[in-house]
Amino acid sequence: MLDYLDLGADLTDEERLIRDTAREFVDEEVRPDVGDHYIEGTFPTELIPEMGEMGFYAPNLDGYGLPGVSETAYGLLMQELEACDSGLRSMASVQGALVMYPIYAYGSETQKETWLPKLGTGDAVGCFGLTEPEHGSDPAGMETHAERDEDGWVLNGSKTWITNSPIADVAVVWAKDRSNDDAVRGFLVETDRDGVTTNEIKEKLSLRASITGEIGLNDVRIPEENVLPGVEGMKGPLSCLTQARYGIAWGAVGAARDAFETARAYAKDRDQFGGPIARFQLQQEKLAEMATQISLAQLLAHRLGDLKERGDLTPQHVSMAKRNNVRMARDQCRVAREILGGNGITADYSPMRHMANMETVYTYEGTHDIHTLVLGQDLTGIAAFE
Repeated sequence: MLDYLDLGADLTDEERLIRDTAREFVDEEVRPDVGDHYIEGTFPTELIPEMGEMGFYAPNLDGYGLPGVSETAYGLLMQELEACDSGLRSMASVQGALVMYPIYAYGSETQKETWLPKLGTGDAVGCFGLTEPEHGSDPAGMETHAERDEDGWVLNGSKTWITNSPIADVAVVWAKDRSNDDAVRGFLVETDRDGVTTNEIKEKLSLRASITGEIGLNDVRIPEENVLPGVEGMKGPLSCLTQARYGIAWGAVGAARDAFETARAYAKDRDQFGGPIARFQLQQEKLAEMATQISLAQLLAHRLGDLKERGDLTPQHVSMAKRNNVRMARDQCRVAREILGGNGITADYSPMRHMANMETVYTYEGTHDIHTLVLGQDLTGIAAFE
């Protein structure tokens, strides 16, 4: 696999083991059928418990049966999962960074003991409810709200573009607390409660090997013990997104690397005009540029891992990496498809599938434009959002 700058030489034995285990898993269990899942618009749900057994959900957290591996090891895992398909990484990323992390960071001890072990093993599936039909890039404008009553809380509202929601057992829902000046609070909502609907969104043209849906809340009653006690305000959901975006910055590199490997192998095997097309200068320029851009993105991801490990990572660091690495993957997957010619538009080859998936990854968890403005504000001190 492409590692032109030999970054693998600096990995620990545990990090190599996690990378190689994930790579073997996707090669044997997922890759042979992922093209069919993409065409059919399905996710291999039967693999969810197996992924849990292998420690793919929030392995960088410690305790409650979780292994507490390094941040680089976690990033490498996300890279290998997305090298197969963005839908696979999205499932693990949502389960770990957007569901398990807020429970771990802001939940009560009872909430942690109740949910973290079974989410970690894949015996339960979670989803994260922030985006709404009318509020995407500006989540602070959310209309979903919670009101206290004598028995606890009543939630009303709707969320959309929610990975895993149609198969989820619990949703981490962010809503405004009308009894406390509309402060944003986190609520653990079991999806079998009265008034909860989780309709699937179908006919997507991107991220098709992923289950995406909505969360409808119609007078949903939950007890006080379902409120995340450790956070109020937008810090809660935004800190979760920082965790997930970190994984995306690694994962996008995996998609681009897989597209590169596919294109390079094809160029060396495809004979035209009396020899392999890899001998042509035009194709070599494409491969050289792809390898360079992927290597630069790898360096950025590894640097993020170092910063995160020592506690110096900022949301702005993550914005830079998510913005750059997804854009890189989007561009390089297109070039890889180009090298494959007409054969590249079939599901037999991964680059066009990765390319289409990157349109979603480019948009979700902070659009490219929003991350640009985050960096602009950090660099100038002037907020362009207002």
